[in-house]
Amino acid sequence: MRALVVDPSAPEAVRLTEIAEPVATGDEVLVEVRQAALNYGDLNDARSGRVPPGAVLGSDVAGVVLRSGPTGPPPGTRVVALAQGAFAEQVVVDLGALAEVPATVGLVQAAALPVAGVAALRSLRASGAVLGRRVLITGASGGVGRFAVRLASMAGAHVIASVGQVERGIGLEELGADKVVVGLNGIDAPVDVVLDSVGGPQLVAAWQLLAPDGSLQSIGWTSGEPAVFPPYSTIGPPKSLTSFVIQGSVAAELADLVHLVESGALPVEIGWHGPLQRFADGATALRDRRVNGKAILDVADQPSAS
Repeated sequence: MRALVVDPSAPEAVRLTEIAEPVATGDEVLVEVRQAALNYGDLNDARSGRVPPGAVLGSDVAGVVLRSGPTGPPPGTRVVALAQGAFAEQVVVDLGALAEVPATVGLVQAAALPVAGVAALRSLRASGAVLGRRVLITGASGGVGRFAVRLASMAGAHVIASVGQVERGIGLEELGADKVVVGLNGIDAPVDVVLDSVGGPQLVAAWQLLAPDGSLQSIGWTSGEPAVFPPYSTIGPPKSLTSFVIQGSVAAELADLVHLVESGALPVEIGWHGPLQRFADGATALRDRRVNGKAILDVADQPSAS
């Protein structure tokens, strides 16, 4: 089967090649991948060595069940999943990492949900009740950011959406942002919660904006720059900076997200969409900040069947 594997000598450190089909055992589910989402984390995994050479890249999957164990969904079931090795025509998925996708939700939209949607949902829940609180979301034009803006607004927060350029803020007010700023310019009062996916100097500046007892969730680090805190930055009224990674079962969150998409409450914006062999184009668009929302790869030969 076709797959995108890590190759440090290739453009973007990724190569399209043929590999053996995977085999599901026990309660594992074998999924035919129709669509997969491309994340900043995938690009970093390919270059950092976190995913070794020769291994299949990717995490976000939407497709159709081919085989499953006695407690899994039957063959033919449409599913969305968080799975290692998503950029391949078939992938093995744990039961705790998938949810069914109803016919009313497109697999293109479903593929956008696992990493970005679960990160937005979990980091927001980890921040506690946000009703009436000021929530700053950095990198708000990206996949995690757009979901976070919508979910925070639905939870009753006063949402401040931070973007890198004015044009990147288009559509964020419609999602529920009360204020859209470039960088952190124009934020004239402390914030209670920060969901940060930029890192670097902006994380430091966002920390300085936190009100007493506020919390900052460090979701991502798209800037690639170090965060240097001035002396005494961590001295004063209590507030917290929490590291973030998706761990454990995500089935419940995926089911919640799919339901929100089905109801129309959670829009899914696709900013780039192309076939598996155009991975390098999608990666470049993502790195150059030209993707509002999610980048989606068509893995199946006939994506229109989704």
